Amino acid sequence: MTIPLVVGLDGSEASLAAVDWAAAEAVRHGVPLHLVHVTAGDRDTSAVTAAAERVRRSAPALPLTSEVLHGDPATALVGEGHDAFALVLGSRGLGDLDALLLGSVGLAVAARAECPVVVVRGAAGHREERPGSVVVGVENGEGSGTAVAFAFREAEVRHCELVVVHAWTAPLDAHATAQAPSWALEAHRRPPAQVLDDALRGLTERYVDVPVTRRVVEGPARRELLAAASGADLLIVGAPRRHGHPGLQLGLVGHAMLHHAPCPVAVVPRT
Repeated sequence: MTIPLVVGLDGSEASLAAVDWAAAEAVRHGVPLHLVHVTAGDRDTSAVTAAAERVRRSAPALPLTSEVLHGDPATALVGEGHDAFALVLGSRGLGDLDALLLGSVGLAVAARAECPVVVVRGAAGHREERPGSVVVGVENGEGSGTAVAFAFREAEVRHCELVVVHAWTAPLDAHATAQAPSWALEAHRRPPAQVLDDALRGLTERYVDVPVTRRVVEGPARRELLAAASGADLLIVGAPRRHGHPGLQLGLVGHAMLHHAPCPVAVVPRT
């Protein structure tokens, strides 16, 4: 049986936007959709019922299941992610005060889930079917491969461009280029251009129909990714696995994207 795409909802407008996005995503990938409402009180099914009717109107042929769970929302959703294609959440829930910031449940799920977590952010124009792009950030060191592979799959099903961004910084007194950093303390690191080339190795040959734009830029990763995502349909970042420390999976870049990106953000755990 194909594992489902899971969307968490609470009846808020943000969660309904997540349901719409998740339904379209499930259709693109040919996977079933599973609606989950977690409540600490009575098992009220009204939010799930309304969301299911919404999905059936937009995607009547999509295999659809739903359930209402009782308990801590973050813990329950992380559990649902053990056997999920991905988890999809709204950018804020009913209890959040600031529309610009990610709610506590979404942040906890993104930090702890074992599957990719998509937080549906941004204006409606970033969530509608349109010719756009998928943006993925590549960091120095090992571990970006899972996020880049995920990004290629997303660009392929959307028939759009993939923009791969590697941002790097040099010491203030160093003279360096993307091809040949020259400062002594960083001589052991790969040149920035090679970091990006290594992340793409094997994937450009596998996904020959996906047009790829490579960006090796000097500057803070948070700033460069937000700029690249300004016209994107989806922004993808990797999340480091820190075994034995649940809740600490998100780095500074991922945390910033979840709070400030202008489009939906996917956090992909590294393998």
